[in-house]
Amino acid sequence: MKKLPSYNIRISIAKLRLDLFDGNRLIRSYPVALGKIATSTPRGDFTIINKVPYPNSYPGGPLSVFGTFWMGLSKPHYGIHGTNDPSSIGKYVSRGCIRMYNEDVNALAKIVPIGTPVRIRQQ
Repeated sequence: MKKLPSYNIRISIAKLRLDLFDGNRLIRSYPVALGKIATSTPRGDFTIINKVPYPNSYPGGPLSVFGTFWMGLSKPHYGIHGTNDPSSIGKYVSRGCIRMYNEDVNALAKIVPIGTPVRIRQQ
């Protein structure tokens, strides 16, 4: 019998990377933008509690600041999401959320289910 994947996400604030693991095996690594000093990304252990395509946008309209996908974390008002400003990726510019390229957040959202653990650490 094939073992079901046990996905978990680890985010390194120092490296500006989001790593997707199946157990302890690294599957993918993505560049991200994280919180600036005044609104730093929270450290800790969270879970993905919801997934929303095109948050606060309307079909055919401009993308909101959350890009093409929002995955809310168990810490209220924080999430992993796309962006309408791809040049921000790889920088400390957000209000604490984890920003990804839209194609990356779309790919990640297809893989990870609600309930996926998310660990955010300095390293």
